[in-house]
Amino acid sequence: MRRPQLDIQLKTPEQIEKMRAAGLVVAAALQRMREAVAPGVSTADLDAIAESVIRGAGAVPSFKGYHGFPASICSSVNEQVVHAIPAPDQVLREGDLISIDCGAVLDGWHGDAAITVGVGTVDPALLRMAEVAEDAMWAGIAAAARGAANGRGRLTDISHAVEKAVRKGGRYGIVDGYGGHGIGTEMHQDPHVLNHGRPGRGPRLVPGIALAIEPMITMGSPRTVELADGWTVATRDGSVAAHVEHSMALLEDGVWVLTAPDGGRARLGDLVTSRQRADSPAL
Repeated sequence: MRRPQLDIQLKTPEQIEKMRAAGLVVAAALQRMREAVAPGVSTADLDAIAESVIRGAGAVPSFKGYHGFPASICSSVNEQVVHAIPAPDQVLREGDLISIDCGAVLDGWHGDAAITVGVGTVDPALLRMAEVAEDAMWAGIAAAARGAANGRGRLTDISHAVEKAVRKGGRYGIVDGYGGHGIGTEMHQDPHVLNHGRPGRGPRLVPGIALAIEPMITMGSPRTVELADGWTVATRDGSVAAHVEHSMALLEDGVWVLTAPDGGRARLGDLVTSRQRADSPAL
């Protein structure tokens, strides 16, 4: 059977600059929400913060209205993995773990990122899981940068690097069926980026490709179920999950993490593009 042809949108450096502007709006919204997370805060409160920051920057929340989604963020708590709808009656409690996924579109270009945050005093094992997810995300981004630099990189090199980092970090479930994606003039584009798999397969990683890399891992089984609201994805066994995400783009001389304020330099060093190195303080 022939595989379907992927429609991968390659961006010019000038278009990637525009995506960076959208990415910084997302980064600002996520930082404001990170600071607001506390016991007694509702997920609807966080949604209001995101919408205010995004619209205040002259952008539009890309999630709101997307296939009918009613909010500006996805706010997934504990066993909820992704796509949970914020609600006034979903109030954060001490010890919760929340994933906040946020997107913005500015001048026709999208940014998309997610963080996982502990609420008050949290079980260290849960915080460690969130840290492993973040390390895996950065491992995937680094693999993309190295593959593009040597001219031999393939899409599943990212997937393999994510999986390898998760396995190194501990015994976690890697959620199947959900993953990263291309991003640009639409929030979701080809290609789909799995969080596991063998390396050396799929499209080549070349300058101009922009991807959202987003590991999703659990404390238990990787199996999930979609809840009755038609959006929320939760772990089937009720185990707590973590989800993180950054949007990144490959340029001729490196990678630019578009939704990281420092462009990724603190985690990636000289793998980042000179456009970001020139604007970043020395490490």
